Amino acid sequence: AQGARGDTPSVGWPIDGGGMDTLMPKMTKCVQSILIVYDGQDALCLTIAQDCAADDGATSWSQPRHFRSCRHASINEALRSSSKRNLASLHLPSPPCTMFSPVGRLLSARSALSKTLGRRHLSLHEYQSLTVFSEFGVQVPKFAVAKTPAEAAEKAKTFSGDEVVIKTQVLAGGRGLGYFKENDFKGGVHIITKEKVGEYADKMLGKTLITKQTGAAGKPSDTVLLCEKFQIKAEKYFAILMDRGSGGPIMIGSKTGGTSIEDIAAKDPSAIVKMPVDIMDGISEKQAVDMATQMGFEGPQAKAAAESISALYKVFIERDCTMVEINPFAELVDGRVIVCDAKVGFDDNAEFRQKAIFDQRDISQEDPAEVEAKKFDLNYIKLDGSVACMVNGAGLAMSTMDLLSLCGGSPANFLDVGGAANKDTVTAAFKIIQGDPNVKSILINIFGGIMRCDVIADGVVAAVKEVGLTKPLVVRLVGTNVDAGKKIIQDSGLPVHAIGDFTEAAKKAVELAKAA
Repeated sequence: AQGARGDTPSVGWPIDGGGMDTLMPKMTKCVQSILIVYDGQDALCLTIAQDCAADDGATSWSQPRHFRSCRHASINEALRSSSKRNLASLHLPSPPCTMFSPVGRLLSARSALSKTLGRRHLSLHEYQSLTVFSEFGVQVPKFAVAKTPAEAAEKAKTFSGDEVVIKTQVLAGGRGLGYFKENDFKGGVHIITKEKVGEYADKMLGKTLITKQTGAAGKPSDTVLLCEKFQIKAEKYFAILMDRGSGGPIMIGSKTGGTSIEDIAAKDPSAIVKMPVDIMDGISEKQAVDMATQMGFEGPQAKAAAESISALYKVFIERDCTMVEINPFAELVDGRVIVCDAKVGFDDNAEFRQKAIFDQRDISQEDPAEVEAKKFDLNYIKLDGSVACMVNGAGLAMSTMDLLSLCGGSPANFLDVGGAANKDTVTAAFKIIQGDPNVKSILINIFGGIMRCDVIADGVVAAVKEVGLTKPLVVRLVGTNVDAGKKIIQDSGLPVHAIGDFTEAAKKAVELAKAA
C-alpha cells in the first residue's frame, strides 16, 4: 500500500489466497494504491477511488494503471475481470509462495542495500553545518565550540543571559534521550547555567554516547557545542533534497517542526508542503516567499525566512549537498527567524571540488571497516547478513547478493574490488570481511576480465597466511587466468570450497553460514 503523494512508507501484508476483505481493516485513509504481488511478480497496481476505511467495505478502484502479465491463468482472469468490482470481493487462488518467498527475500536484500546506499554521503557535525550556513548568510544562533571542559567554561562566559544550551557533537539522532556509556550520564543535550558548563562538558567529553541510532557501540563524544538560549514562538520544518520525480531539487516544508517529519506525515499528509525547483533556473524570490508563507511565516518573518531559504538553496547547490534539513526552523519571541538545528549531507562524488568541506570529515563517527576500505579504494558497504561477498564489478556484486537471497541467505556486505585491484587491495578486502563478527561464511565470486583470477587468488592466500582463516570460504573463479588462479588456491592447501557453478557456489555459502 502506497501512501498519498508518497509520504507514507510502503507496507505489505500476505493474503495467502484469502479475500481482500482480510486486508481492509489494515488500510488507512491515506492509502492511494495497492500493488498485488503474486508468486514474486507484480501482477496489478490499483488506484483507490474511495476511502479504504469505509465502513460498508464498498471500496472500488479505477482501471489498472500498471499491469504486468502473470504466468498464472487463474490470477490473470480474476484480475482482468474485476477492475470495477467491490474490492473486498476479490479472492485470489492460493499462491505457491508468499511474501516470505525467495523473491521476497531478494526484494528485502535490495531494499536494505538501497537504504544503505542512500546514506553514502559525507555528514558534518551540527557546529560545522552552522558554520557553513553562516558563511552563506543563513541566520543561525550564536554558538561556540569546545574540545575541553576548561575551554567550554571559558567560552560560556561570552554568552548573554544566565543559561546556555550544551550539546554533544555526534553523528547520530536521539542525542537528548541518549546516555554516556562510561558514566551513565543521561542526555547529550542540556539547558544549564553558565556556571555548570565545565561540569557538564566534563561528563560528555571523552565519553561514548549511546542512542537508539548508534546501537550498543555508541559514538565517541569529543566536541561540545554551546548555543545561546532563546524562547521559540513557533517551530517549522524545512528541507531540500534531490527528487527523482521532478528530476531536480525539491523543497519540503511544514508548519509543524521540532518533531520527526515522518510522524508529521503519518498524522496529516496535507501538512507537508513540496515545491520542486528548476535546477537550471534556480530558486526565485517568489518561490522562496511562497515556501515561507506556506510554512506559516507571516509579515517580516516571512521575508526573513525567505532570505534564509534562498541562502540554504545556494548552500545546497554550491556545496554539492545531497540533503539540507532544518528542524526546527524557528520564529523566536524576539521576532528573529533562525535555523536551530541542522543536518547536511554532501555528495561523496564531489570530494574533488569540495576539499574544504571534506577536510572536516570525522572518521571517528564512521564504521571502521568502511573507513579502512576507503583507504584502498574499495567499494564496501556493510549490511546485516551472514554471508560475506568479495566480487569484481558492481553488477556481478548485485547479482551475487540477489542469488544469495534467493538461496535463503543474506549478504553481509556489498564489496566490489574493482578492475584495478592488486594483491594488497585483495588482502585488505579479505581482512575487512573476515573481521565482521556477523559473518558466518565467505563467498568470493570473480569473473575475470580486467581483474585476473590469479591476482585474486594471490591476495586471498596472502591474507589467510597473515590473519588466518576463521570462516568457511567458497571461491568461484571464472575468466582471465582462471587456471592459474585455481592452481594457486589448490597449491596453498587452504580448506577452500572451490565451485565453478554460480548457483551452486551461492548455495554452498548459504549452507555453510547456516551450519556455523
